[in-house]
Amino acid sequence: MKYLKHKIYGALFSLFKVFPIKKNRITFIVDSKESFKGNLDYIKREFERRGDFEYDFFYKDRLSFSAFKNLATSRFVFLNDNFFPIAFMNFKDETVVVQLWHAPGASKKFGASVDAESAEILAKISANTDYLIISSKNIEDEYCEAFQMPKDKIKPLGLPRADYYFEDHDIDGLKREFFKRYGVSEDKKIILYAPTFRDEEKYNNVFDYLDLESFNIELGDEYILALRLHPKIRDFYSGDISAKGEYIDCSDYPSEQELLLMSDILITDYSSIMIEFAMLQKPVVFFTYDFDSYMTNERGFYFDFRSTVPGPIVEDSNQLINTIKNKDFNEIKLSEFVKTQFDEIDGKASERVVDFLLKYGG
Repeated sequence: MKYLKHKIYGALFSLFKVFPIKKNRITFIVDSKESFKGNLDYIKREFERRGDFEYDFFYKDRLSFSAFKNLATSRFVFLNDNFFPIAFMNFKDETVVVQLWHAPGASKKFGASVDAESAEILAKISANTDYLIISSKNIEDEYCEAFQMPKDKIKPLGLPRADYYFEDHDIDGLKREFFKRYGVSEDKKIILYAPTFRDEEKYNNVFDYLDLESFNIELGDEYILALRLHPKIRDFYSGDISAKGEYIDCSDYPSEQELLLMSDILITDYSSIMIEFAMLQKPVVFFTYDFDSYMTNERGFYFDFRSTVPGPIVEDSNQLINTIKNKDFNEIKLSEFVKTQFDEIDGKASERVVDFLLKYGG
């Protein structure tokens, strides 16, 4: 039976609708790994500034009657990723369900934009969701399509976790600890290389395409390469992703945002990490050694990749090295791209979201 597990969750949820809503209860829906938790943390912190609220976490992959009761009696429910059982959970009118979504802006297509078969259940989820928070009015159409969400529920209030970048951080101190952790000289600038995964296995070993020896000869006096692999790459590649020569594998580093803050240049390919890094007004280089294959076989973009991405596109190691060596970056293109992805960049996204919900959210 289609969506049987999700329907069971919905049935369990309905058992607890007999209990009254608790006006100060807020529930955050997460998985046991607490993935994509950044937005939720910032919203929680903002509510903590506002008054006496009670916070609960509903773990998607754990069955708990008390968690179902807390969910059914919450005033506010926040998600940061899709949770299909929402399609079968009819919340009381007093409950406000908010999708914050973990990814900034709109780049690679997702949801119903690439999977027409998911459109029906996404529409059901959207019917049981009160608001979808996005970073810019410019991307409303893309999110409307991806989530099957009516536009009147989409609110361009910002990306809560981006508030992190406006806090006081000792960047020099973070760098010292970073270099100490990986045993690297502190006098280097950091080039962060964050490739996405490919369905086609052979393209996932990035060192088959990046000549690390040449990279270090040409750039090693000034820079150290820090590699951060997408978590899924390990699932899509059976070999050993490694190279001879000096570099840092920081795939295990706990905070991606700290890495973005510390790094001077980002090398990526098709990853949405480009949006968050571009927001910091720092250079991005797009190393697309498999461009034709990716564009043919993967899920595509909401925009024309070549004309839109906020940095130079290179397809081999020599082009990559020369672009960085010559600082061949386009600050105007970078700024224009950021304007399409964010309406406000001011460290007050969490404040705007909570203000809106307390005023209009019941």
